[in-house]
Amino acid sequence: MERMEVKYHKKAMETGSLVVSACGFDSVPAELGWMFNSKHWVGPAAPNQIEAYLNLESEKRIVGNFGTYESAVLGVANVEQLVELRRSRPKRARPAIPGPFPTKGPMIDHQKEIGLWAVKLPSADSVVVRRTLTTLTENPHGLPGLNESPEQIEKRDAFWSTVKPAHFGVKLGSKTLLGVFRFIAVGMFIGLLGRNAIGRWLLLKFPSFFSLGWFRKKGPSDDEVRSASFKMWFVGRGFSDMSISQDKKKPDMEITTRVVGPEIGYLTTPIILVQCALILLSHRDNLPKGGVFPPGIVFGPTDLQEQLEQNGISFDLISKKSILA
Repeated sequence: MERMEVKYHKKAMETGSLVVSACGFDSVPAELGWMFNSKHWVGPAAPNQIEAYLNLESEKRIVGNFGTYESAVLGVANVEQLVELRRSRPKRARPAIPGPFPTKGPMIDHQKEIGLWAVKLPSADSVVVRRTLTTLTENPHGLPGLNESPEQIEKRDAFWSTVKPAHFGVKLGSKTLLGVFRFIAVGMFIGLLGRNAIGRWLLLKFPSFFSLGWFRKKGPSDDEVRSASFKMWFVGRGFSDMSISQDKKKPDMEITTRVVGPEIGYLTTPIILVQCALILLSHRDNLPKGGVFPPGIVFGPTDLQEQLEQNGISFDLISKKSILA
């Protein structure tokens, strides 16, 4: 995604082509979920950090698409190229986030309120959200549309005025501590073996073994797809009054929201992709003139969330409370 942005962004702006990456699971739920949580921080309150906790559920067993597993393996193989690409790019604006930088915290996180044990998920979602935040920092009112009406300009300005920046991260959650240890084991297999050709051959030849049964080449059965679902919790911590955030070392307010939907690969991703495509086709005048962007900055001010809600993906406010600062 980042290489395509480097290679084609300028050309896309010149030609008026709009290229939007990551229009599936889990980047769109991550971006819209972060925005949904952010909008519940009504001034003078402001978030400092929003962490997403992804929990996959099934009445049978969880089996993922082989392509997802393969992408993880090849991502490890190309990590050095990604680092070089990032180093070669000029630095861009960073959003002003109230309060100190969040502490790293323990390797295994236990969130009692949502009933999950969790470990950091090295997915692209954090980078995708940061790209949207960077573009928003450079364009505080969002990106102008190709041929917007005055009403649409007002709507876009109003939407982005409610979205507040925050440090963002994603964790993979399980209801049991054993489940988290399974995540760590699979991550270690991919991280260690994915760095060399022989290791990658083993990982891709025997996916079921090295993923502890979570991935297989033929993918899930129809029954396994129908029985699966996801919950993505967003736990935001911040300050009840942004003006005093610099004087406080720890947040004093917490807002929890949740995105829920059907099986992630064969159901939720097609739902998201189709709705993004329909908006692109029917509302092109209201979307950015051209360029290569993540989905949040493009579809944020549109009715994408409402369309997803009409197609089985829900967004809910779970709790809003004060915490000990």
